[in-house]
Amino acid sequence: MTPQLPYATLNQIFARFAEIEPHPKGELDHVNAFTLLVAVALSAQATDIGVNKATRQLFQIADTPEKMLALGEEALIDYIKTIGLYRNKAKNVIKLSRLLIDSFGGEVPSSRAALTTLPGVGRKTANVVLNMWFHHPAQAVDTHIFRVGNRTGIAPGRDEIAVERAIEDNVPVEYQQHAHHWLILHGRYICTARKPRCGICPIAAWCLYPEKTA
Repeated sequence: MTPQLPYATLNQIFARFAEIEPHPKGELDHVNAFTLLVAVALSAQATDIGVNKATRQLFQIADTPEKMLALGEEALIDYIKTIGLYRNKAKNVIKLSRLLIDSFGGEVPSSRAALTTLPGVGRKTANVVLNMWFHHPAQAVDTHIFRVGNRTGIAPGRDEIAVERAIEDNVPVEYQQHAHHWLILHGRYICTARKPRCGICPIAAWCLYPEKTA
């Protein structure tokens, strides 16, 4: 496993990220906490671009749990059928809408424990909502962050929870709020899985990856 980079190096890396993009944002379209929750739940094994295309019209008519229930599962399927696993996701969205109304007064809860009681909402989804909507420095570790964390030494770990903990324990606190967005975007556009673009990487000087490309 790649060794953990020291504090001073992490400080330089994240200062560089912040210099390039001071206010990174997630790429899923949403209008409120509920639509963010639904969008993130739909994004599992799907691209943000694909989810945004599917939800563009959906969120115009169903932007609350009550409206989603009124729409119903079959009508919801018509909107999201271009997304992978759409039938199961539709079931979960309807179930979570009902549970939000029955258990949380129709509001999206602001704790990880409460969020993960909702159908189709795992730790990663909960962390995205906590970070993006409630501005809690939660770290939503996806495949991009897992790869970047282990490849570079920014946050090595054997599983997603270990990488999440490595970010929380090692990244300077002033960068925690935006850390997962910087790392996702870096993994999506620079430190890609098959052909990392090391030649244009802004943190290449600190990265521990031994197989850097030109």
